[in-house]
Amino acid sequence: MYRYYELRELESKAPKLFGIPTGTKLDEMFFKVEKEGDRYIKKPLGGVPHLAVMNITGVPDTGKSLLAEQFAITQASAGYRVLYVTVESPANFLYTAMKQRSEVLGADFSKVESNIVVIDASESDELRENPKALMETMAYAIKEKKVTNTIIDSITGLYEHKEVMARQIVRQFYNFMKRHRQTGIFVSQKRSAQASESAEAAGGLAVAHIVDGTIVLDKKLIESRWDVKLYGLPIGSVLRTIRIDGCRIAPHDSRMWVFEISEVGTIEIIAPLSEFIKKRAKEEDEE
Repeated sequence: MYRYYELRELESKAPKLFGIPTGTKLDEMFFKVEKEGDRYIKKPLGGVPHLAVMNITGVPDTGKSLLAEQFAITQASAGYRVLYVTVESPANFLYTAMKQRSEVLGADFSKVESNIVVIDASESDELRENPKALMETMAYAIKEKKVTNTIIDSITGLYEHKEVMARQIVRQFYNFMKRHRQTGIFVSQKRSAQASESAEAAGGLAVAHIVDGTIVLDKKLIESRWDVKLYGLPIGSVLRTIRIDGCRIAPHDSRMWVFEISEVGTIEIIAPLSEFIKKRAKEEDEE
């Protein structure tokens, strides 16, 4: 017989609410509310919520993998073990990218390379097509290496030829993360027909509905005089935006923010889009 719980019985099992740093301004965009005297104060969480499984989605070349890698480097350089399941890019290419970004971020690469554990599913049909085999491998790595954070890049690659099963497959990996007490990042790809600013990805809303929260990355090509006037950017340039679409674990800033990708692939979140536009307009008026 299945049992039920009174809410108070769950207190001892409830996770503490604190942030797991990403190395970006996202750390200030999740928050918690605490009572001080007779007022409630918003305080930055300091990262994505502990034990949350977050979905990072966006059209191609919006910085999804870069954000996941920056999170991995930030955690590894702080001494925490990260499991990185690479489904798209072979592991040797991941090594090169991580080394370059570690140098730019000022991270100790000796710590990074010893604290990131990689499972290369990109060249293994068995791991990509058989969720049970992949989860068994992940469980072994998590136990042996004492991993606390897990990234799957991308979750889409695990159901790319069977999107009708997307919800079932995502649910299995989501439950796996919870069972092994992992703070998780799922990177998901969009199909060309899907709205670039939405949380929808390949498999529909399967990922967004199941995970604890979604971070949407987008880009806009500046291609008209109206775009130039509105954003203050030259024709042919790219405006990149990031938005927390939702998070069931912690309150968050839901505004659209502007960010940049440096030449070496690091992410810098600059300002809310509304403030970015106002600043550009003011600078233009002063000229």
